[in-house]
Amino acid sequence: MKVTVTGAGGYIGSVLVPMLLEAGHEVTALDRFFFGETLAEHPRLTRRRHDSRFTTLGDLEGAEALIDLVAISNDPSGEEFRNETLAINWRARSSNAALAKEAGVRRYVLPSSCSIYGFQDQETVVDETWPTNPLTTYAVANEKAEAGVLGLADARFTVVVLRQATVSDLSPRMRFDLAINGMTFGAYRTGTLPLMRDGSQWRPMVHVKDTAAAQIFMLDAAPEAVNGQIFNVGSAENVYQLGPLAEIVAAEVPREVAVEFYGEVDHRSYRVDFGKIEALGWKATRTAEDGVREICAAMDGGLEKDERTITLAWYRRLEALRAEIAALELHGGMLRL
Repeated sequence: MKVTVTGAGGYIGSVLVPMLLEAGHEVTALDRFFFGETLAEHPRLTRRRHDSRFTTLGDLEGAEALIDLVAISNDPSGEEFRNETLAINWRARSSNAALAKEAGVRRYVLPSSCSIYGFQDQETVVDETWPTNPLTTYAVANEKAEAGVLGLADARFTVVVLRQATVSDLSPRMRFDLAINGMTFGAYRTGTLPLMRDGSQWRPMVHVKDTAAAQIFMLDAAPEAVNGQIFNVGSAENVYQLGPLAEIVAAEVPREVAVEFYGEVDHRSYRVDFGKIEALGWKATRTAEDGVREICAAMDGGLEKDERTITLAWYRRLEALRAEIAALELHGGMLRL
């Protein structure tokens, strides 16, 4: 299949694209590549610098499927870049879906987030029919994007929404601002495991390779089984309270580890049911322990934390550089005019 992927150079995209290529697909990767070139060359891969706010019909012509990953991804970035998050995560993806339909694309996959369930009673396990309760700009934008694309589904245009659990583990565009990843880095490098207060909140997790596999799974799923529908992506085995999860991470890291709480109490808490997607035949195959071991091995091989691995820090850096350059430019350049 000819698959176009937006946000292809990001945390999930840089794992998804090689998996698509390995499965035999032809891939067009669209991304700003803010975090560097994360995709290796391949004869069936076309890479294009692209901003989803300016997608045209021509960008999608010839594609048979669109996986619309592009997003400002995480709550702190969403709050600092609120207008941009609404423009990219909601409006651009809604527009991308409409353009894809017009261009004759047969299948559209929207990776959304379980974060739209927000704060729920600790005893409640929510499924796809449960009322949403988005608490952040990032979650609100995902909810609006879902509404924007699902109404486009018809017999010739299959639309699937995937509400992903909190994604974690190793990626070429590494992130250490995700729960398991940040815990692992702190524990492995310093012996201190950072944990957002107060550790009682529930959070579903999913390995980045598992959520990428779910997106690929939906390319071939029978339209009558998935069209116009929402699926939670994760597994019951990977729904944790963050305090016990910290203990799991600490047990996998090869050194003594102390838990260190930080920040305000995180009130987002949700337990999620994943039976719907599992009934189709997809199932997560990795656990938190697998991810911790992979990250530790990568750090042992030299992986480090820097500005690029913290999403908001890197966005701030790019904006600061842009302002600095704009202040110094004259007659359209610096030294070379």
